[in-house]
Amino acid sequence: MIIIGIDPGSRYCGYGLIQMEGRRVLAAGCDVIDVTREKELPMRLRKLYEQISSILDEYKPELAAVESMFYHKQIKSIFTLGHARGVVLLALANKGIPLVEYSPREIKKSVVGNGNATKTQVRYMINQLYGLKESPRRDDAYDALAIATCHYNRLKWMK
Repeated sequence: MIIIGIDPGSRYCGYGLIQMEGRRVLAAGCDVIDVTREKELPMRLRKLYEQISSILDEYKPELAAVESMFYHKQIKSIFTLGHARGVVLLALANKGIPLVEYSPREIKKSVVGNGNATKTQVRYMINQLYGLKESPRRDDAYDALAIATCHYNRLKWMK
């Protein structure tokens, strides 16, 4: 089974994949979709949709975990993030991939053991868990793998 974790963003969208067999992780990796070359939001959203759809076609995940919305003081940023999340949710729905959502606190608590963990702590734990051969440059990729790991941890204890 393959789980994809997605950290939506209108400029950088992180995605992380976990391939599991039973209660064991066989493979894990993460990267970002960079749509910053597109200047206008509609073009960035189109590019995001195309690229996330391509990733879903390539890896064929059976489950998806997505970071839920969170409170932010910049209202414009929240609306922009909402558009990106909508595109990601549409791509998942079009592929028939069931999804669950986790709050940032749930994800951090599941991976680090502390809901107030820093990005550095999340990055460290993901590297400890999976020993990634190539370290992604952006935290969005680590966050996405943390989201997939959060769902894996939830599934592991449900069996």
